[in-house]
Amino acid sequence: MKNKPLPCSQERGKAVVLLSGGMDSSTVLYIAKKKYQRCICLIFDYGQRHNRELESAKKIARFAGCNYKIVKIIFPWKGSSLIDKTEKIPYNKKIGREIPSTYVPGRNTIFLSYALSFAETIGAKKIFIGANAVDFSGYPDCRPQYYKNFNKLLSVGTKNGDIKIETPLLYKTKKEIVKLAVKLGVPLDMTWSCYTGGKKPCGKCDACILRAKGFKEANKKDPLF
Repeated sequence: MKNKPLPCSQERGKAVVLLSGGMDSSTVLYIAKKKYQRCICLIFDYGQRHNRELESAKKIARFAGCNYKIVKIIFPWKGSSLIDKTEKIPYNKKIGREIPSTYVPGRNTIFLSYALSFAETIGAKKIFIGANAVDFSGYPDCRPQYYKNFNKLLSVGTKNGDIKIETPLLYKTKKEIVKLAVKLGVPLDMTWSCYTGGKKPCGKCDACILRAKGFKEANKKDPLF
């Protein structure tokens, strides 16, 4: 079935959506679109190994009928195999035993700080992020306690204290996310989860393994293969 652009909700209000181009953040965008009349996407260019996910994010935002802003961030100290090409991406490793080299120190804190500033500037009350703490690589900035405390920070560190981070996928399995994405009409063929670039996903990195797990358990075919 051909995907159709998602119509805007009739509810008023604005929301900021952190969009990476992956399946999770794209699903969150579609969740936000059902609730808010205007969703603006923040797409971060932070020195990734490839621009495939950036292109996917822009394409998905346009397809969903949303405006987007690209924010360029530089991590001069690198600190992660996602942004340091001298380090190797771990392949076919047991997920969850330790924090992998793909963890970017402070990434979500920096992203959310930009989103907070942007949301307060434009009068948006919600910030959506596709964080997941069930089928995930163990990143510390994807844990429930992190978002609980970040929301406390927002309540005291903003002008009106009424901006809140929404994490609708935090407690969902990849299977549940795939099913929800299909139900919402997310253009999964446009998404990109792999840590490497190229025409096809590598199928071996953590992101590919978790994505494959979701599609298999949901009994759905991944359109990227």
